[in-house]
Amino acid sequence: MSEGTLYDKVFDAHVVGGLPTGQLQVFIGLHLIHDVTISPAFGMLREAGMRVAFPERTFATADHMVPTHSLLRPFSDQQAETLVSELERNVRQYGITFFAPGSDRHGIVHIIGPELGLTQPGMTIACGDSHTSTHGAFGAIALGVGTTEIRYLLETQTLPLDRLKVRRINVDGELQRGVYAKDVILEIIRMLGVGGGKGFAYEYGGAVVDRMTMEGRMTLCNMSIEGGALVGYVNPDDTTFAYIKGREYAPKGTAFDRAVAFWRSVASDPKAKYDHTVNLDGGKLEPMVTWGTNPGQAVGVTQRLPRLEDLPESERGTAGQAYEHMRLTPGGYLVGTPVNVAFIGSCTNGRISDLREAASILEGRHVAEGVRALVVPGSQSIKYQAEQEGLDRIFTEAGAEWRNDGCSMCLGMNPDRLIGDELCASSSNRNFVGRQGSPLGRTILMSPAMVAAAAAAGRVVDVREYAR
Repeated sequence: MSEGTLYDKVFDAHVVGGLPTGQLQVFIGLHLIHDVTISPAFGMLREAGMRVAFPERTFATADHMVPTHSLLRPFSDQQAETLVSELERNVRQYGITFFAPGSDRHGIVHIIGPELGLTQPGMTIACGDSHTSTHGAFGAIALGVGTTEIRYLLETQTLPLDRLKVRRINVDGELQRGVYAKDVILEIIRMLGVGGGKGFAYEYGGAVVDRMTMEGRMTLCNMSIEGGALVGYVNPDDTTFAYIKGREYAPKGTAFDRAVAFWRSVASDPKAKYDHTVNLDGGKLEPMVTWGTNPGQAVGVTQRLPRLEDLPESERGTAGQAYEHMRLTPGGYLVGTPVNVAFIGSCTNGRISDLREAASILEGRHVAEGVRALVVPGSQSIKYQAEQEGLDRIFTEAGAEWRNDGCSMCLGMNPDRLIGDELCASSSNRNFVGRQGSPLGRTILMSPAMVAAAAAAGRVVDVREYAR
């Protein structure tokens, strides 16, 4: 088993005791909640006559259901209005801090946690959302949980957990122009498989990761769950500390200096022992695109799609179904495939750096005729910053829609959905059948810059030919 890793240190520090099931009872330092998975948990809590154990450690937002075209209440979508109203009622009753739609602290749960300084190294973090692994970018153990676990967490501030193995993934070399963190994680998932991380926490490191901004690291950790890993993290360093400093919930003054000393101590030891190690040459990566119906079905943008006979026999059936759904030909290329929709946003790629990269591609260009393009910032703060920088004007002048913050077209839980068999170039995290709202809809995952280039061209292209 692993020894001396950040995962081992943080996990062990939060173990309360053992359980008859063989699992360990682990204290959770930060609980984040949103509008979709939480109402049933509060209902169970209320029926049992229980209270929230530590309301000051729980923070709420509304992101999945909230419309991005208008925040006028009541929302035109009745289900959204019902769920958000229920969330508002619950947080009032139990004394939980709520970042309401339209407020300057509102946004996607996995974006505002880091923005506000709630997410810090050495923490245990849980949320009823699979992409909670995002927060691991700060050197935290962060994992998604289900509704029953949320109820238990609200009651006790603990979770019953199994200890994970730790896989170290080294990404060395230097990324070439037009290649981003999104491409790195898509290649990792392609290489290790969508189930390759089962039972593992992924520790990302190496020269490429060391040079990444915090926003890049968040993208990397965000999609750990797509590779089957419940937890993905990066060891905290000076880049981490500089990002946190001065944020609303971050320690201040001498408390910050003491916190940094602690944060440094939780990083994996130089001679830490791992259960498995994987090495990847980042310099050989090119922009990645998915061709199928799970994030592991991906290739470099200039590469041929795999032929069925070249795939392991266990993957051929799924691949054949994916090709049929996506209307693609094995052995062909994705370049040149027409797109109907371009979506830039989500907890994976809705940050200010993502919007800057997309704007740099669209500036002076126009969205192709017949393409519907949506640009959705991940938080109100990002929206404001983008507007201060004039990015919104670049997008609107190019013919894209500039929206309010929210999850939007990442998933089909709000009005931003695919129609019929539309094909979407998407900066989100999942390309499952029906994920973007239509059972016939088709999704190709790629970086925000690649999405912007596809929007301008009206087809899948290599962003390296569009970058200035």
